[in-house]
Amino acid sequence: MFILTVIKLLLIALNIFPSRFTNRRIMFLIYMTNLVTHVMMDEPRFAQPIPNVTVAVGRDANLPCVVEHLGGYKVAWIHIDRQMILTIHRHVISRIPRYSITYTDNTWLLHVNQAHQDDRGYYMCQVNTNPMISQVGYLQVVVPPNILDIESTPSSVAVRENQNINMTCRADGFPAPKIIWRREDGEEITVEKKKKVLVYDADVLPLTKVSRNEMGAYLCIATNGVPPSVSKRIILDVEFSPMIWVPNQLVGAPSGTDVTIDCHTEAHPKAIIYWVYNSVMVLPSKKYKTDYTENSYRAHMKLTIRNLQYGDFGNYRCISKNSLGETEGSIRVYEIPLPSTPSKQVTHTTVESRENNIIPSSRNDTTKSLQTDVGYAMKNDLYPGSASSSSSGGSSSAASSSTSMQTSALPGGVAGNSLSSMGSKGSLAIGKSTFYTERPPNEYASSSVAGLLLHRALLFGSGIYLILL
Repeated sequence: MFILTVIKLLLIALNIFPSRFTNRRIMFLIYMTNLVTHVMMDEPRFAQPIPNVTVAVGRDANLPCVVEHLGGYKVAWIHIDRQMILTIHRHVISRIPRYSITYTDNTWLLHVNQAHQDDRGYYMCQVNTNPMISQVGYLQVVVPPNILDIESTPSSVAVRENQNINMTCRADGFPAPKIIWRREDGEEITVEKKKKVLVYDADVLPLTKVSRNEMGAYLCIATNGVPPSVSKRIILDVEFSPMIWVPNQLVGAPSGTDVTIDCHTEAHPKAIIYWVYNSVMVLPSKKYKTDYTENSYRAHMKLTIRNLQYGDFGNYRCISKNSLGETEGSIRVYEIPLPSTPSKQVTHTTVESRENNIIPSSRNDTTKSLQTDVGYAMKNDLYPGSASSSSSGGSSSAASSSTSMQTSALPGGVAGNSLSSMGSKGSLAIGKSTFYTERPPNEYASSSVAGLLLHRALLFGSGIYLILL
């Protein structure tokens, strides 16, 4: 702009002077050319623009201003947003000690140490020529995300099952952070009743009719492209009263052996679980061994009874209680008589005879005798009130004993009625007991079926084969 002004002046001067003064005209042109050359060589000018600089808060930033042919002029730095003069030439004017200035090879470098968010904005490099020349650069101060605990859900929160809850996560930073939610265990999050997602984008995570399966740790993650990203771990506790599932309500074993019974329970807050027999709490001893396995809100409790004796048979109760309620399950342990030695010999003979298509002549008498002994023993042990005072009675007594073994050997009286739990085909109806509050999980179903098959095998294993023969 200045050069154009000088050229215009030269043209005007050439038009003013008369044409007859040729020498003077030439001398003036030489003078003006030298003047313009001198001005162009010595006038300050900016060699390059000030770059825009981005720096994380707390880090150092440098803004360069390159001025050529400064001569006796001076350079000043000004923070436009604050309307504050920072430096003039080599002197720092600002009272903020984080600002400093250095000069090297025509470059005036403004240093901003440990940049604050207030340092963000436009900076002007100015030379005090007439007229003044200047250029502007921008300092961007970015801030990594920071979660605001005071505005967010606490690190642990509890809610009753089937109620609603909104979990909140607030964060600040520059640029404004983005909030995402995910479960720590990688499971899906149920939102909007039926929608399931692995990641949910929002400051507020709404959970409707919370179930115990949604219990666990949730991660609130804040990101804005400025490392590092931050997260908050929120534990969601879903509270509900205890529930118990009993895989096998009837367990049979011979005297002198060990038997193990078990219960599965779910509860939160954590429940107190224990066993009771004859209204007395069962404690670990040489007689009893207790084992408890816990996983989150689930627990598996086992009781092993060693060296079963007459006084060990009966009802055992597994009890679970917490601050919201109490429930219990019942398991009946009954005795299975061991077959006598002749019974084993007869059974062995019967099996060999059947394999060879040979029926021994003494089979009927021996079978009836065995049916009478086993049936009477099981009936007398399980239902002593209905047992006869005499064990002998001939063939008619053997037949009645056989019938007694097929009916009384099944402890149908567990539910209160001696045969009310048996179907028309004579199978024991073992179903859910009254202390079940809902359907047991799938993982317990297989153990229930296995328990029922084992129970039937133990009941009929000692004598039913001979009856079928």
